[in-house]
Amino acid sequence: MKTEMKQVLDTLEILAESFQKFLYEDDEIFLKNMKSRSLAGDDISRYQHWEWTQGVGLYGIWQLYEQTDRPEYLELLEKYYEREIAGGLPAKNINTVAPLLTLSLMLRRKPNRIWQDLCHAWAESIMKEFPRTQEGGLQHRTSDSENTQELWDDTLFMADLFLASMGELEDNQAYRDEALYQFLVHIKYLADRKTGLLYHGWTFLQRDNFAGAFWGRGNCWFTVAVPELLSIMKVPEADRRYLIEALNAQIHTLSEMQDESGMWHTLIDDPDSYLETSATCGFGYGILKAVRMGLIDPAYQKCGEKALQAVLERIRPDGTVEQVSYGTPMGRESREFYKQIEIRPMPYGQALAMLFLLEVLHMDR
Repeated sequence: MKTEMKQVLDTLEILAESFQKFLYEDDEIFLKNMKSRSLAGDDISRYQHWEWTQGVGLYGIWQLYEQTDRPEYLELLEKYYEREIAGGLPAKNINTVAPLLTLSLMLRRKPNRIWQDLCHAWAESIMKEFPRTQEGGLQHRTSDSENTQELWDDTLFMADLFLASMGELEDNQAYRDEALYQFLVHIKYLADRKTGLLYHGWTFLQRDNFAGAFWGRGNCWFTVAVPELLSIMKVPEADRRYLIEALNAQIHTLSEMQDESGMWHTLIDDPDSYLETSATCGFGYGILKAVRMGLIDPAYQKCGEKALQAVLERIRPDGTVEQVSYGTPMGRESREFYKQIEIRPMPYGQALAMLFLLEVLHMDR
């Protein structure tokens, strides 16, 4: 175990270093798409390094700083926010909220009036300006797609955790209540009653779950987000119990559908779909953290342990995480759509791998 933990520590350092390269790397596919499909019509250069892909990665670096207390990680984050805020931020939507989760957590340690005002303004926009579906769900409006009357599981990590964090930071009960409600309404429409897995989305227009896909990374946002929410803010006991039971139902099925290799498939219930690393890391992280928090049966720890070696084998010596699916829109008509998504290195690959490996370290304590 000591040798394995040393490998985990060494890999974490490599991942953090490689993430710095990916943080400012332009996503040419995304930028090309934005030239013709940007909803806000603002300067698309502002989206280059401020989107959900960076947001997830920044959260990984923050967690690494929280566990190691190494100043270079905090410095990396501070320089990033100073640079991006000075250059002007993109229009507000679900995905561009994602980088603010880490900033809101940083404010707990180091107050900054400019950052505080910025985070407050975005939280107020979520509450008062972001489009809603029927029943008050946050419509998954992104930088290039309106997604009218649609709920996506991605929203819980990308925007809702930030609102919960701001509720705690500002002692704002309205923010806390809204953050909790979004979890409840998303579970209502996305959780499958038979398996406990989450469908990628729900449309109130057709009143269905699109192609009926149990997409891997979409599910992992839920596995990650429930323990995070319960760590970020105090949740009333009845609601806490409801969230934990939903998480238990999902993880029970995940444990049954884990591949022999330790990985999970990009379509969780389809063994013919490719094995996918970012989802595997998200599941590993969420499961191990849920065990540590006493939310689920300790027996599920074996799932996280089984995933560890498979993930380590897919991290190159330069920190590139292999077998990561590219950003994935909604599969509206066919589950086959998810099998065709390109595999390529992305910042959230490093981020989710960092989160997973950081949680692995807790097993040795």
